[in-house]
Amino acid sequence: MAHVIDSEVFLAFSTYATIVILKMMFMSVLTGYFRITRKAFANIEDTHMAKTPEERKKMLVVNKDVERVRRCHQNDLENIIPFVLIGLLYTLTSPQLSTALLLFRLFVGSRFVHTIAYVMQLPQPSRGLSWIVGMAATICMGYHVLSTVLRL
Repeated sequence: MAHVIDSEVFLAFSTYATIVILKMMFMSVLTGYFRITRKAFANIEDTHMAKTPEERKKMLVVNKDVERVRRCHQNDLENIIPFVLIGLLYTLTSPQLSTALLLFRLFVGSRFVHTIAYVMQLPQPSRGLSWIVGMAATICMGYHVLSTVLRL
């Protein structure tokens, strides 16, 4: 196991996995920012800055900008967690460093493009294509893991 942790593939994976995990965590901060700037909260206790009960009720609204960021964050959760889990298994199969770097970089780049396209409302197919690139990278790693383990 020590040779895997010291391998260049594992170190590269650790770097790229950390980048996308931090990016995913940042989406929580971005959601909070949008909630505060749009005065759109989900819980009554979050409206404490309002002076009257009526103002508090007005802040309990669904805001399209907040929901857009939340959907982007949800998409991160649906894609980054599988990348991290499959990527970890992938590193255990001793893949070629060049192939691993390509897949890691494609995934990370695709998630940043996806977030920019989602939050800034860029026209399709920008968001869809970036999602496909990230999904394809994860599927390639998954196929490599299965073909190595099952000797396909």
